[in-house]
Amino acid sequence: MHSTKTIFLNEFCIEPKKNAMRKIIVFSMITLDGVMQAPGGPEEDTSGGFKFGGWVAPLSDEIYDKVVEQELRPADYLLGRRTFDIWEAYWPKHKAFWPGISEGTKYVLSRTRKESDWENSVFLESLADIEKLKNSEGRDIQVWGSSELIHLLLKHDLIDELRLKIHPLILGKGKKLFDEYSVPAALTLTETTVTSTGVIIASYKRAGGVETGYAGV
Repeated sequence: MHSTKTIFLNEFCIEPKKNAMRKIIVFSMITLDGVMQAPGGPEEDTSGGFKFGGWVAPLSDEIYDKVVEQELRPADYLLGRRTFDIWEAYWPKHKAFWPGISEGTKYVLSRTRKESDWENSVFLESLADIEKLKNSEGRDIQVWGSSELIHLLLKHDLIDELRLKIHPLILGKGKKLFDEYSVPAALTLTETTVTSTGVIIASYKRAGGVETGYAGV
């Protein structure tokens, strides 16, 4: 068994630094109604009868492609098992497109898997393992795909930043970024841009609790 590392970076990322406490940063491509399932291709994830796999490709442009290029920098990743299974089957054969993917550490939350032949893969068993990882010294940790894992992290208020590519699509059904168990939270918009195809690329940082009041007062 080999150990793991992996991370994705978007347009607003800089070279990852080692910190005394790591941030957990979610990178996600979503539709206007929050669907995040199978953005990369028709065969990526057809679970639940999902028929729209590959919905990102028609909306790419020069700005979008530049963001993706920057996301391929080496980093550390936290993944759910299903996302890891997809990556494990694909990326070792496509290293030329993503230099450094195998060298990055890929932390995988799974109750069923304990090892992988893909180098730099580390398996975690529980939320406590994630909390321990977050409180360790090292680079910030990026989460990609992994809808169930993201829901778990949102439920326990463990996400520090969201870096989203919001596509002008409504798909209705499909795995979604947020669910009803997310802890209420306020966010601050730190970076944003819009592509020629209408994709909103936005970065949000955790900003305390939700405040309420009367509109117009």
